[in-house]
Amino acid sequence: MIVALTITKFRGLTIPFAFMGMAVLRLPLWLDKKCKFWKLMGSGKDASVDLPPDYKHWAILTTWDDRKDYDHFDRDSLVMKWFNFFGIESFTILLNPLSSHGLWSKEQPFKVDKKIITSSGKIAVITRAAIKFNRLKEFRHNIKRAADAMRISPGFILSAGMGENPFFDQATFSIWEDADSVKNYAYKTFDHADVIKLTRAREWYKEELFARFSIIDSWGTLNGISTEL
Repeated sequence: MIVALTITKFRGLTIPFAFMGMAVLRLPLWLDKKCKFWKLMGSGKDASVDLPPDYKHWAILTTWDDRKDYDHFDRDSLVMKWFNFFGIESFTILLNPLSSHGLWSKEQPFKVDKKIITSSGKIAVITRAAIKFNRLKEFRHNIKRAADAMRISPGFILSAGMGENPFFDQATFSIWEDADSVKNYAYKTFDHADVIKLTRAREWYKEELFARFSIIDSWGTLNGISTEL
């Protein structure tokens, strides 16, 4: 399986077309039978985690059986042509699922090849949660310290915040030097470990997912920084 994530920065004057694309582009994605799962998403300010919505940055996540199908989509689809035409900056990364637990919109989107369960190189992580309405304020109050801890954690490379809904559906994409860096942040960083405990105790989420990936390829820039890995 190929998982593709593209984050595009739109020109200020074309932001209305970004909003329009979130509606119009659903149809070609739905009609593309080779695309197994897709999400059109907004992003946090400057594509960062735990910040208010940024109407310039938008993201698309898709999954494919193989690289050939994705390359055809990237080259010929209305979806990517739309993003490329209106965008002034774009970052794309291709991933291979190593593990995935939980659901996204009642689906398990990432098919894991059991022959590839470890990776000695850089690791990408996607966490996603659908937050209960009556837990939103509590969640937002606590998640900032986990995000702050992530940025200074050993082995951290970059992160981006995304979501289908800027308040209730939150996804975090991050890249790490290796699997140990991910584990150390998740379980040995006090703020993140504490937030995990609160998540369970306070039942913040009605749905959640955690997935790890090896990195196949990447290109482009994010906030002016080259992200080739």
